[in-house]
Amino acid sequence: MIISRPQKRGFDFPLHVHPEFELNYLEGAAGALRIAGDSVEEIENQDLVLVAGGTKHAYANHNCLNESVSEITIQFHSGIFDSMLNTRHFKTIRKMFEDATQGIVFSSEMIVKIVPHLTTLSENNTDSFHNFLHMVEIIKILSLDSKMRRLSSVNNIVDGYYSSENERLERILLFMHANYKQQLMLAEVAEKSGMSEASLTRFLKKRTGKTFIDNLNDIRISQAVCKLIDTHDTITEICYNCGFNNISNFNRIFKKRKECTPTEYREKYERSRFKV
Repeated sequence: MIISRPQKRGFDFPLHVHPEFELNYLEGAAGALRIAGDSVEEIENQDLVLVAGGTKHAYANHNCLNESVSEITIQFHSGIFDSMLNTRHFKTIRKMFEDATQGIVFSSEMIVKIVPHLTTLSENNTDSFHNFLHMVEIIKILSLDSKMRRLSSVNNIVDGYYSSENERLERILLFMHANYKQQLMLAEVAEKSGMSEASLTRFLKKRTGKTFIDNLNDIRISQAVCKLIDTHDTITEICYNCGFNNISNFNRIFKKRKECTPTEYREKYERSRFKV
């Protein structure tokens, strides 16, 4: 288990993967972009995410203006839980680990509850056994978050760590995110990427398993989800603010990815807020 607590002045680490699970907490990073699989979202002041080993992820500065960002990062191999995961008491942890292949963001209520535990763990550098027990407690508490949300639309675990291709993919996704509200065309993204349209199409299919338009729609849907949760904007306003050109198309694409309409998604989330 690796625990670090650096102070950051910006995000300069490229899109990357590693074999360990990673639990990452950020404070003071409002406006930064979080990338997890095919999910690209602008984050609030606090952000807590769990990604499974092999899942591509990164943060980018984007609109983050704070020169001092606090971070607590914990990396661990899921194998340390193997002897426990098949027991009844660890059922919620097993489910959370499965969902982490798509990346998980935890609720603001959970962040308030768990940050003191993360702080204590990050400050204890001497007792490894105590740290392990504390880590088990943290994982168990996190697994009970009824409002945790999967980020990526699919399992995004990748084979092989191709840093140059990851950096190119990050640049493409960041450009698409910066311009998702517009009627963004394949030709424009290809030109900005220094690739032909055919090469870009093949590259995205190879690295994400999806077409250009599917990647673009995933970014738009991820933004729509945030607006459905965090704002009182109407469904129509969210549709057009996220780059869709008509309501029926927005509803169809949203339902295909989330298995419910935008209205149903908002109602489901509102009901979950009042669960005890």
